[in-house]
Parts: sequence; C-alpha cells; structure tokens
Amino acid sequence: MVTVTNPANGEELAKVPLSTKKEVDEAVQSAKQAQKQWALIPAPKRAEYLYEIGYKLKEKKEHLAKILTKEMGKVIEEARGEVQEGIDMAFYMAGEGRRLFGETTPSELPNKFAMSVRSPVGVVGIITPWNFPIAIATWKSFPAIVAGNAVVWKPSIETPLMAYELGKIFEEVGLPEGVMNIVFGNGPTVGTALIEHPDVKVISFTGSNATGSKVAELGGRHLKKVSLEMGGKNAVIVMDDADLDLAVEGIIWSAFGTTGQRCTACSRVIVHKDVKVELEERLVTGISELTIGDGLDPNVKVGPVINRAALEKIHRYVQIGKQEGARLLTGGEIITAPPFDKGYYYEPTIFTDVLPHMTIAQEEVFGPVLSIIEVNSLEEAIEINNSVKFGLSSSIFSQDVNNIFKAQRDLDTGIVYVNAGTTGAEIHLPFGGTKGTGNGHRDSGQAALDVFTEWKSIYVDFSGKLQRAQIDTDK
Repeated sequence: MVTVTNPANGEELAKVPLSTKKEVDEAVQSAKQAQKQWALIPAPKRAEYLYEIGYKLKEKKEHLAKILTKEMGKVIEEARGEVQEGIDMAFYMAGEGRRLFGETTPSELPNKFAMSVRSPVGVVGIITPWNFPIAIATWKSFPAIVAGNAVVWKPSIETPLMAYELGKIFEEVGLPEGVMNIVFGNGPTVGTALIEHPDVKVISFTGSNATGSKVAELGGRHLKKVSLEMGGKNAVIVMDDADLDLAVEGIIWSAFGTTGQRCTACSRVIVHKDVKVELEERLVTGISELTIGDGLDPNVKVGPVINRAALEKIHRYVQIGKQEGARLLTGGEIITAPPFDKGYYYEPTIFTDVLPHMTIAQEEVFGPVLSIIEVNSLEEAIEINNSVKFGLSSSIFSQDVNNIFKAQRDLDTGIVYVNAGTTGAEIHLPFGGTKGTGNGHRDSGQAALDVFTEWKSIYVDFSGKLQRAQIDTDK
C-alpha cells in the first residue's frame, strides 16, 4: 500500500494497493487473450474507441487537471495543457486508424506483386514517470492500441490517481476487457516482472537514465524491443542580435515551468558575451515576479517539486555549484517559511559564470536551477551545447537567418527550437533525443507506430510458375 500526498501541502489524497508479480502475470495473460481478437478488428474500428476516449478526456478536462495538480504539483494552467496533450493524441492516433500505411513496390519479376504492411507486436508493456502522468501514458498507449496491440501499463507510484482516472475512461467507452491493463507498483517488483515476462514483446519506458539503463540491460537480456526516453541537459543559445524580451520570456517558461521537472526543461543558457549582463539582469527581474505556491491557485506560476527526496537532490546540486565556483545570482534555498513548510518548495535559482565542465552544466538537476555560460561566437555555443551526454532539446534566439540555419543543422539534439524555449513539443512530430537521452526510438507522431508494429513484407506471385529472385535465368 502506498500513500499518495499533495506535494503542495502534504495532504493525504489516497492509499493505493500495490500489485504483485502474480498480478502482473494475470494482467499480461489478460492482455494476451484480448489482443488476439483486438488485432482482428479493423484499424478504423479500433480508432473509434480513441475518438470516444478523446471526447471523454475533453469532457473531464478540468476535473482531471485539478487531480493532476493535487497529485503532481504542477500549476493548474500546465495541468490543463497536459490533459490537452492527451486529447490531441487521442484524436491524432485515431486518425492513424485509417493511415496505418505500408507500401507497394514493383517486383523485379514479372507477374509478381510486392508490398509491406504493419503488424501488431502483441502485448506491450509501458512504464511512465510522475512528471507527465497522463500525457506520456497517452503518447505510448494510444499508438499501441490503434495498431492492434494490448497494453500493460505501470504508472509511477508517485502519481497513480491519474492512471486510475484514465482507466475509468477506458471502461466508460467500452474498450474491450484486457486491451488496457494497469498494474501499480515499484520498479524492482512490478517493473522487473513486466520487462522479464516472456509474453511482453515491447517495453516503452520514460524516466531517468539510471533506471533506463537497467531497463535496456534487462530487456536486452530477454531480446525485447525496448524504447527509451530519458534525460536532458537542454540549452537555450542567446546570440548578440536576439530579441532579449522574447528570450527572457522563453527561458523563464522553459526553466521554471513545471518547476524545472521536465526532461525538456532549459537547464543551461549559453549567451553571447555582448548581451550576457543585460540578459542576466532581465532574468533576475523576471524571476522575482514569479509567484510560488499551490498550483491550484491560478495566480501561481511555480509549484512544488514532487517530494522531499527531489528537494534534497536539487539542494545538493546547488551546493556543488557553489563549491565549483559558479556565482549565485538568485535563489538557491529550500523554502521553509509558512505556508510553504508543509510542502516541497525550492526557490527559482540562477547561477552565472558557469564553466561548461562544471557538474551543474553537465548533469540533469531536474529542478528550478539554471546555469548561464558565456561564449564568444555561435560556433563556441554549438560546441558547448553538444558537449553533454544528453541530446533531447535545444534552442537558439537570433535574428540572423544564417545563424539559425547553421544552428538547426549542427545542434545534435532530437528537438531544436528557433526563437522559442526548449519546451512545447507538439504531438504530431516525433519526440525524443540522441546520445544518452534515448536509444533511437521516438514517442509521438507517426514515428511512435514504429515502436509498436513490425514490418511484414508480402510477395504474391501470380505467374503460375516458380520464379527465383536474383537467380540468373536464360533470356
């Protein structure tokens, strides 16, 4: 049994029973049985369930957003945005029910037809994090479902209420029993059982690099297809010709939205020396205007972090930044004065004079901490951006079209923004990154279907005789 509490004030929200290894097996067997019939339903008919789910999400948007804010802590406008992502994904993937395209191609032999089609893989296991408890689940489950798979979902034990609410919606729209299964539990017990289960063919995971490495190792041992979306150390590049008002707005939203608890959060600002001081002054002013508190208050812009362990981890990184010689411009403390003492709040924090090799410039903090690094040129900025082990999101603010095109070509991240912050991905484009951020797969967009389908090549020979491809024959 796990107790779910509101990170804003410590209020107990629910007690949730945890699944056992036996219950994971039961969920997988339920999925396995259901998938056989689900795969035979035409994809456009499968898609109709996603349309209904989308309408239900839309109908319950405010209700779900408030639960999300209570459970996870993000401010209410962001919670509404996250639910909207689920709505958008439902309608987008429903559309894919009529677009699960393969391809036809000419055969090299006469009277022979050649084509490829997508086939479902079977039972899919998805493991999702607490920071986007409904959006990421829809990114993974909806393409899996429309492609003809059944799903076993392990949500984070930090945010099980959103999984419960989404499960109720699946029931309300009449999704056939066993197509979607939810198991609550921790990684070592439930996660491991899901990954190791011989009837689970694909594992799609979003979370930390440390856990993702274990998932990849365990999945590889069992020859699973494993899709990983992990951390980021995302940077905004601000050139000397940038619109600084726009840059400040984009940086603050990217760095302190969701209290820095996004894999795409801006963690570094790489700024040209000619505008560094002015940018810093504007950032400090902008941060001073942010209101901190319970995310249900519509005036609050920065909510709590998820739990005490996160709070302490963030503070350790701040102390390391000080020890390594970075200069603290603002913030840097846990907020303990009432009414914040019952929740988990950290001051929005900015370091400057950060060197690229420093710990706070290399490792993912996952909190409201921003590092400013000075550069002399675009080339230096790109080199520093690319010097970390992650490769999720990057951004450049510039009015020079030449700089913009060089940056979008040379930045080594899976997502690049121009004159916008590092957050704000849209569901119809691939989401994911390079290097330590992932293993080559993508969530969202049509690319997500590649994770949950297998390609099948089909040859139809209507010549009435055996024809052997690539074998020389008498002309």
